[in-house]
Amino acid sequence: MIEGEQRKAQILAALQQADKPISATSFAKKFGVSRQIVVGDVALLRASGENIIATARGYLLERETEKLISKIAVQHERSQAETELRTIIDQGGEVIDVIVEHPLYGELIGGLHLTTQKDVDRFLNQAQKNQAAFLSELTDGIHLHTIAYDSLEDLAKIKQALSEKGILYEENRHA
Repeated sequence: MIEGEQRKAQILAALQQADKPISATSFAKKFGVSRQIVVGDVALLRASGENIIATARGYLLERETEKLISKIAVQHERSQAETELRTIIDQGGEVIDVIVEHPLYGELIGGLHLTTQKDVDRFLNQAQKNQAAFLSELTDGIHLHTIAYDSLEDLAKIKQALSEKGILYEENRHA
């Protein structure tokens, strides 16, 4: 078994080289410790300033991007979540997170980091397998997504496609 400081250094090194998320379970197996020990190690790394993102598929190191970033407001039923996510990706976007405004806690943010249709499949399968509620279910379907995209034309295509599907939250539609 590897000691704490060495284990944290190896976790960080693995994340720096990874191009996809690494689960706490896989780190736990590698180091011969419990998943909870790894979760604690990652919490300590984050508290020391490392930009580690926790996703449903595992941990990622946040990297600088050349892409443009925006937030879009959307509203839909749970049954339209797949359409929403696939539409954003089909139009050249990446779904970084989901944000809802909770009356007690204020802004709640859930990291998604969906860049491919395969990522969407995994996310939706995980939600179904765990019978998990979406954050948007707390807010009558109204939520924001932070999205990344290559050009302003891509953003316009994303918004247009979501609008055509009745998913983009537009003032005139909800006034």
